[in-house]
Amino acid sequence: MTDLTGRTVLVAGATSDSGAVAVQALRDAGAFVVAVGHDPAKLEALAARVDPAGAGTAWETASCDLTDEQAVFGLAQRLHGDGIRVDGVLHLVGGWRGGGGLAGQSDADFRFLERSLTALRHVSRAFDDDLNASDGARLAMISSTTVARPLAGGANYAAIKAASEAWMHAVAQGFAKTARDAGRPLAAASVVFRVKALAGLEQEVADRFIALWDADPAEVNGAVVDLTAAS
Repeated sequence: MTDLTGRTVLVAGATSDSGAVAVQALRDAGAFVVAVGHDPAKLEALAARVDPAGAGTAWETASCDLTDEQAVFGLAQRLHGDGIRVDGVLHLVGGWRGGGGLAGQSDADFRFLERSLTALRHVSRAFDDDLNASDGARLAMISSTTVARPLAGGANYAAIKAASEAWMHAVAQGFAKTARDAGRPLAAASVVFRVKALAGLEQEVADRFIALWDADPAEVNGAVVDLTAAS
């Protein structure tokens, strides 16, 4: 089993089912977890689910609107003030709206879906220095197989996921450039996990994310991994 003792991992969108599974798996692997969600009530429910005894020694929750740039950078500053530097980020902020063919791809649905990309941008920027400074950093997001085969009724969704993947590839290039400019081996990796549907793959996502620390970052940085095919 991968040992993440001494690592700190931030889970963005931690109040979902996949978030709860990831938080537990990361804690089991020895990581200190920062579980981030927008709704304090859902964070309380998460705590009751993964830490019913209230031990709280290997993790903490943080309420933050990840679509709010100032709030996200404020979270990073608060963690830094507590002596916490992040070695990994699992981005689970998502959601789906669609249907109705191309004519049904409303602006309202697009703006709703865009929130996941906005959150990804804010989080990856706020913790970019942390990840580049780590001796073993991993950033992963959940994308969709529809990026490769978009449908008219899911055009908004596929477009947002494609843009998110482009952002992750840019992050990967940034990791490589930072290491190259510093004259040191690459230690960080940005990875996209594609799924057809996340339901039923929650444990797979958590396990594959944790396993990234066993991989050569030069081999996985910028990778797109189809977890649907793997399952």
